[in-house]
Amino acid sequence: MLICDVDGVLTDGRLWIDSEGKWRRFFHVKDGVGMKLLMDEGYEVGVISGGKSDDVVQRMSFLNIKHFYLEAADKVGPFQEILKNTGYKVEEIAFIGDEIFDIPILEAVGFAATVPGAVSEVKKAAHYVTKTGGGLGAVREVVDLIRQHGALAKGPSKNQIKKRKAS
Repeated sequence: MLICDVDGVLTDGRLWIDSEGKWRRFFHVKDGVGMKLLMDEGYEVGVISGGKSDDVVQRMSFLNIKHFYLEAADKVGPFQEILKNTGYKVEEIAFIGDEIFDIPILEAVGFAATVPGAVSEVKKAAHYVTKTGGGLGAVREVVDLIRQHGALAKGPSKNQIKKRKAS
């Protein structure tokens, strides 16, 4: 399963206020396509965000993200709920976040990723820092890694590769 933060990860972190006084963000199409590909291959995708706005709700609804939590200043509660609802173990989860609020989850999961613009404490907690910036396809980069190397990846398993090398 992949769980993502929103601001700074699925977006570049910038906000603007439209003429109706609503917050707006840019989302990258590559991230959305990647999340859909991951779900099509049998993985689950979740989002945990500290904020709440209509544009995030619309985007997650469009992507059909089932595990979606807003206004989570403390992300551990929603993370625990995801574990309970899915039955996954922490080592079966990949998480991508960029801010200090994400560190408890980054330190718990099997694969912790962040973006180049993350705060230094987050980079220290992550296993992987994307080459691509947040909101510019960073989530797609992580999705592609999961699709190539994750539990449901097509192609030979790690055990099959070891057996080939031994023979």
